[in-house]
Amino acid sequence: VNLAAKFSQVEGPWRPAIVGELNGQYVKVARFKGDYVWHCHEQEDELFFVVDGQVRIELRDRTVELHPGEFFIVPQGVEHRPASDNGANVLLFEPATTRSTGNTESLHTIEATDLPRL
Repeated sequence: VNLAAKFSQVEGPWRPAIVGELNGQYVKVARFKGDYVWHCHEQEDELFFVVDGQVRIELRDRTVELHPGEFFIVPQGVEHRPASDNGANVLLFEPATTRSTGNTESLHTIEATDLPRL
């Protein structure tokens, strides 16, 4: 998979797309820009791997800063908010059933069954 080609096909910020699947997990590409919505995934861990740009994973008790080549796993049940001031390309690894905003309903909510495949 050519990641640069896949990132160029992403519709816009906070609109992830599936680029791979293994063992019940999706590999997704996404562009982050601005602040996302606070949410948690009650049953799923979520891995954020920064390909380029910088990302903040805000947690209620701390903020994790990520740079290219770094990743962070948000454990299930932990409320978080991804953010990127200047934009970033991110790989997401999460169970195929994961709803984009977990337990929160917002304009960013995308059901796992509605994700595009690139």
